[in-house]
Amino acid sequence: MSRTRSVASSALGINRRTVLAATAAVSVSAGVGYALRPTDSRAATSATDTGAAGAPVAQSRKAPAAPLAPYTRGTTLASVAAPRTSSGYRRLGDGPGWTRRVRSELATPKTGRAGRRTTLAAFVQLTDLHLIDAQHPMRLEYLRSTDIHAWRPHEALTVHGAVSLVERVNALRGAPVTGAPLHFAMTTGDNTDNNARTELEWFLTVMSGGRITPDSGDPRHYEGVQNSGLKQYWQPDATVRDADKQLGFPHLEGFLAAAVRELNSPGLNLPWYSTVGNHDSLPLGCYGHGDSWLAEHAIGGKKLMSLSASEAKKLQDAIKNGKDPKGTAFRDLLKAHTRDMRSVTPDEKRAPYTAADYLKAHLDPAYRGVGPVGHGYSSANLDAGTQYYSFRIADDVIGISLDTTDPGGHYNGSIGTAQLRWLDRTLRDNKDSYAVVFSHHTSESMTNTRPDPARPGERRHNGQEVVALLGSHANVLAWVNGHIHRNDITPHSAPDGRSFWEISTASHVDYPQLARVIELVDNKDGTISLFTTCIESSAPHRTDFTDLSQTGLAALYRELSYNAPGARTDLAGESKDRNTELVLKKG
Repeated sequence: MSRTRSVASSALGINRRTVLAATAAVSVSAGVGYALRPTDSRAATSATDTGAAGAPVAQSRKAPAAPLAPYTRGTTLASVAAPRTSSGYRRLGDGPGWTRRVRSELATPKTGRAGRRTTLAAFVQLTDLHLIDAQHPMRLEYLRSTDIHAWRPHEALTVHGAVSLVERVNALRGAPVTGAPLHFAMTTGDNTDNNARTELEWFLTVMSGGRITPDSGDPRHYEGVQNSGLKQYWQPDATVRDADKQLGFPHLEGFLAAAVRELNSPGLNLPWYSTVGNHDSLPLGCYGHGDSWLAEHAIGGKKLMSLSASEAKKLQDAIKNGKDPKGTAFRDLLKAHTRDMRSVTPDEKRAPYTAADYLKAHLDPAYRGVGPVGHGYSSANLDAGTQYYSFRIADDVIGISLDTTDPGGHYNGSIGTAQLRWLDRTLRDNKDSYAVVFSHHTSESMTNTRPDPARPGERRHNGQEVVALLGSHANVLAWVNGHIHRNDITPHSAPDGRSFWEISTASHVDYPQLARVIELVDNKDGTISLFTTCIESSAPHRTDFTDLSQTGLAALYRELSYNAPGARTDLAGESKDRNTELVLKKG
């Protein structure tokens, strides 16, 4: 055993004892949450087989006092946005809440458990925020000529929607079932959309607090497809009868000026952690880094806004099928259409960012918020070139954040052998603690085993291999992820009776724009329950077309996403995938 590993693998236990001794901490269910930020040496994370097992990277704090009683206000148990008109462009209003479903595929729920249970932890999952620099030259809006949903009318308002979601989390005064304090929030990837520095700055400011101007290029006015005059896109400020207005979308004079106006985020009022997604790692979420022409195009002064349906179909198929992981054909397409591009203002802030840039930005003190420093990542990650880590959630629970993106290109994921072995070792070294695993990709979307260019000799592993590994550890309770933009909860059971739940949550860019609260409780009868409760942003369900304030635009963000042409209608999932009680046998 290497010296580095011995230090880090024991750090979870060291921090638990330190905190207990220092604060005389009691359980989260009694209203106190804690975690401790170690030195970078304890947080070491290595890309080698003998690397560190990971360590908690959290900030000491007492969770805010909360009533230890159900708190459903502002959750989808109380109300969910619903259409109040029946045809055309449908206006939203307050709809009935979603009920809770008990799922017993993995264990039989026992009567009287509500009176016995104690809370192990409670936290919030945010996923697929997709903060979009809507004027970025690399965007693929022109794919709308073959796929109507390839561009969405609400894309200029992603920052407003994300800030409103932060406001909702901050307004929660306790967990919906137990009333326990919310311990932390975790973002499970695709925090940004184009892998652009503008978007990364906006994301970190949304989460940590501060003022944001969701604009790039010319600071005086918007330059993008929504004032291009092209009828293919909703032209909100113009009177032109575009395709979306023909479907009932409104004429909103002043919309674009309001969309790029400065706004303020309060930042989350609880610690937050970050997990990386393919849109955070790869330009457009699908192309590997390395093409200097594409990097220059991202910050340059030309933007393609229209493309024939046949060429758009060819490009979209190449992306879906992973035929062009390095973006070579994409680059050639753009070069061939140079004369068709429109002039925009160049902006170096639109440059793509690397994995190292992503880590450095998270470690920047300017984005600390209430912490922890690095939001899970440490300088040891930077040194090792890794984006996975472990942390202590509570006295008896650890969290593990994986990097399931494939640097070789394409939007589906996998993990390398070094990370898979690290995961196995971390679970084994913390076998006396329950474990919650976080990633961006779902088990079913981890099908891309293209080699990592930085580690060409390392084997990549798919989602079923990860499921098998997690199923071999009795302490795993849940695998929490996103990517598919749909609520979906799947039971996984191993032949020896070990089991865990996979919890996938809908995005915040496509309707119904949700996040999720997850509570872990011990039923004191040989079973554990995981309660999942979906939440919307704090924006009102009803919109006012004359209200272009920060709050008004956040409400409009939801309504526009509901009406987006071609949008899927099944992303909320079935009732069994939304508000649930997931029962497990105690490992």
